[in-house]
Amino acid sequence: MSPRFAYAVRIFGVLLLIMVASLPAAENQASARRFEVTYQVTVPALAAENGPLHLWIPLPPSDAYQDISELKIESPVRYKLERESEYGNRLAYFEVNPQRVKTPFEVVLRFHTTRREHRVTLTPVAANAAPHESRAVLARFLQRDKLVPLDGAIAELSHQQTEGVTDPQQKARKIYDYVVATMRYDKSGQGWGRGDAIWACTAKRGNCTDFHSLFIGMMRVAGIPSRFEIGFPLPADKTEGDISGYHCWAEFYLNGVGWVPVDASEAWKNPAKRDYFFGAHDVNRVRFTDGRDIRLDAHQKGDPLNYFIYPYAELQGKRFDGLKSHFAFRDLPPAVPGADKVRTTAGR
Repeated sequence: MSPRFAYAVRIFGVLLLIMVASLPAAENQASARRFEVTYQVTVPALAAENGPLHLWIPLPPSDAYQDISELKIESPVRYKLERESEYGNRLAYFEVNPQRVKTPFEVVLRFHTTRREHRVTLTPVAANAAPHESRAVLARFLQRDKLVPLDGAIAELSHQQTEGVTDPQQKARKIYDYVVATMRYDKSGQGWGRGDAIWACTAKRGNCTDFHSLFIGMMRVAGIPSRFEIGFPLPADKTEGDISGYHCWAEFYLNGVGWVPVDASEAWKNPAKRDYFFGAHDVNRVRFTDGRDIRLDAHQKGDPLNYFIYPYAELQGKRFDGLKSHFAFRDLPPAVPGADKVRTTAGR
């Protein structure tokens, strides 16, 4: 190799490194992450005369963007694996007899996840090549939820932000930009975290639930099907540790494109990634359930759940708030093909 050619190669390498380093954050996202999650529930001792305790724990699903494997439920009491009827969310149901509740016990859920980046191209494709969703599903995600009304202030705001716009994708971007620019991620005081779209519209602050309730309400008013998803976040800069609480996000549907991922609260926290989170979800999360106003099954006597990520229990037909929970994760090494097997074990 001539000295001149070698010099040219070195210069090209330096320029290439500079170009890669200067790419937007959206271009440098990891494509997959593999980790283990531990979901622990502690049930306290209760008086036997209170009757049986009913307990429901959500289970994470495998989908196009996450593989769930090595699923284990460690429990001293029997349970059933079920699905709730409206959204198809998976869950474990426990009916604990009066004698057993006299002694405290733990239920521990462990599983492995391979989470892939969910990122879509917002360019419509030919009708026969586009992802398809049923009319019934799309119709459901145009309807109101208990805390996401589609009239009054939400309707007025949606009309204001999309006035004169006819293209659904442009409408979606205007609503997204409004929510990110107007809301503030702020968990001080009271009122936040319920996903009350009217409260979020007025207070202009809250957590991810509030951001996405406002977004979903405005989108549905604009005639764009939108849905709520919830799970747990994982720190991008840590390989293990406790998970302090849930994270939620949204998707909306475009003809010719399919379901489009959005994370308005993460975009607020990371302004450089505002464009990225309109059309992408990163790998630092695991999805558990979808939807709002969830009725778990016929055993549930209380009101439908606002959302379902934490364990839920009832005693004597009323919500029981005495459960304690702890969540943690640790990153796993790259998978060996065929090593993971889906498995559920415990007190049966």
